[in-house]
Amino acid sequence: MTLDGEKPKAKRGFAAISPERRREIAARGGASVPSGKRSFSQNRELAARAGRIGGSSSPPPKEPD
Repeated sequence: MTLDGEKPKAKRGFAAISPERRREIAARGGASVPSGKRSFSQNRELAARAGRIGGSSSPPPKEPD
């Protein structure tokens, strides 16, 4: 029990995996896809266009109060 009387949340997903196993998974990164097959590594303009589209679809920053 926590100080406020609630049960602690059970660890799920990556939180439940040992730190060593998490490091092993993270070290793989995108290794499952050969570098020649990654579309952004082949076409720089495609990557730039995707970045502009992603940036334009995010909401404008909030103004300070």
